Amino acid sequence: MSRKKLCEYYGAPFKSDCEELLGRFQQTESVRYEAFSAIWRKMDFSSVFYSGTQSDHEKRSFTRLTFTIAYRYILPPYSFQIRVGGLYMIYGFYNTQSIWPKEKIRIALKDWYDVKKLIADAKSCQHLDVVYVFKRLLSSKAFCFTAMPQKLTFESSERIIQHNVNEEFRDHKNRVAELVSTEMLEEVANVHDHYERLKKSSVPSSSGVTLLNLTYLVQKCAFEYQQWQDKIAAEKEKNSKKEPTQKSESSSRADMLAAIKSKSYGHVSKGIKSRRHRQVEMVTSGSGTDQALFGSKRRPPSLRTRTWQNFGKPSKPEQTQEWLLSVMEEDKNALKRKDIRRFKW
Repeated sequence: MSRKKLCEYYGAPFKSDCEELLGRFQQTESVRYEAFSAIWRKMDFSSVFYSGTQSDHEKRSFTRLTFTIAYRYILPPYSFQIRVGGLYMIYGFYNTQSIWPKEKIRIALKDWYDVKKLIADAKSCQHLDVVYVFKRLLSSKAFCFTAMPQKLTFESSERIIQHNVNEEFRDHKNRVAELVSTEMLEEVANVHDHYERLKKSSVPSSSGVTLLNLTYLVQKCAFEYQQWQDKIAAEKEKNSKKEPTQKSESSSRADMLAAIKSKSYGHVSKGIKSRRHRQVEMVTSGSGTDQALFGSKRRPPSLRTRTWQNFGKPSKPEQTQEWLLSVMEEDKNALKRKDIRRFKW
């Protein structure tokens, strides 16, 4: 089975299985390898390499396909937990593949920065199992650093596999909500109270300085921003539902215009084929006015006409020269070769 047919046959089912595995891992709300390995064993995910492929060529092509699909889940725009699950999934595929020598994981140089940033974030959050899995892959030389994530050949009919991002796994970043956390509000409240005490001690009470509750104002602004964002999301969803009807209306209008054009252009009269080759000849009349007359070139005579002209008419008898072997007797002496006597000493 060729690589193109292999991708068409196994690509979509394998991707759905990977998303099922990552979805279950997302429900655990954990990035521990122990939780991922329990789901891996429960789904018996290592048996994907025994899916009926017989030859070594098919096994190697299927292994490349698994790495190509799983590799996308360790890159943005997926959330941190999904990216960690993608790293665990690649680690499991690399150690359970059924071919030797082992197929390596292709990583493009443009994506290496994102991978290193993922490991740096995991290390800063003390997720040491993520760092351990990555170090094991590095020590096993499992990565193959390439210019492109997929192998490209000249004039190849194979297309790059398009990867559609699952919206459930996307990292929806809400910077305002992350900023206005409980710990941050407590810290702001403590700083604000300390500032108010210093202000009361330094400024006389008769100055009429108003005291503001800064914590309440920050929380109120964050809540208003969240409401505004939810409103925009609802409007986008509403517009997305209206788009199919608008597209249907625009398509019907386009079909109507196309029908009108085809109908109008269909009534255009076309000249007879025998007259299309005629050219315009300018004839000057005796009165000095030029009149454009449509004239046709004189056609050459047909083959039948030329044959009749050349061979059909009686012609004069041709004078043929008699053959030398049948000449008359009196002319034989003239054809004899003269004997040339040589001089003798």
